[in-house]
Amino acid sequence: MEIQVAVDVKDLSKRVADLLKYDIEETLRSKDRYTLVLSGGSTPKALYQLLATEPYRSSIPWDKIHFFWGDERFVPFEDDRNNAKMAFEELLNHVPVVKENIHIMRTDLRHEEASQHYETILHSYFTKEGETFDFVLLGMGDDGHTLSLFPGTEIIQEKEKWVSSFYLDSQSMYRISLTAPVVNKARKVVFMATGKNKAKMLQNVLEGESNVNLYPSQIIQPITGTLYWFVDQEAASEINV
Repeated sequence: MEIQVAVDVKDLSKRVADLLKYDIEETLRSKDRYTLVLSGGSTPKALYQLLATEPYRSSIPWDKIHFFWGDERFVPFEDDRNNAKMAFEELLNHVPVVKENIHIMRTDLRHEEASQHYETILHSYFTKEGETFDFVLLGMGDDGHTLSLFPGTEIIQEKEKWVSSFYLDSQSMYRISLTAPVVNKARKVVFMATGKNKAKMLQNVLEGESNVNLYPSQIIQPITGTLYWFVDQEAASEINV
């Protein structure tokens, strides 16, 4: 695991953008495509805005990137709470991507059908035995959740499915999410966390006792890949770095 402490969100976003750009270039030396999982939330928004500007817009081979999402709120694409909508508005509408390479989590199906549909897409890209995504972007909530793995939910314990959906009582909505088994087979997993309100939870996740039901972000441990935490100084104020 590698932890990088940035001054602020701007610094953090540049560090992640530079890591992503480098990894894309290196990976495409031996592969013909790059698989990237996007995250929702406020912190990635600044990263997406940065990637849509120079030099990233012109220097990254966007047509070689295949886009996926880590999770989605079960609301229409037009809803401002939709993670894919945010990614399109801040990044995908501004760079030369290939439409067929963009795989949003569909919310126009029943939630069970949507999760099965997405799992089928993933299995068309990856085998059950090998590595999965090249790069997975994740955030961490104040409650320690990542993806839609919220404290105390059954999806945390999923061992077989790569995608699952469920009703989250606290938000009165369905969620669809990648699970730990598929994310932990990725080559690189990158958490981004900012703000003083994340400091204590970050300490619990990184340095506290192992309790994935209480701190779901702890369950993300790449099997053969590399785990990165990019945090700003406020979020890192309680950890030993």
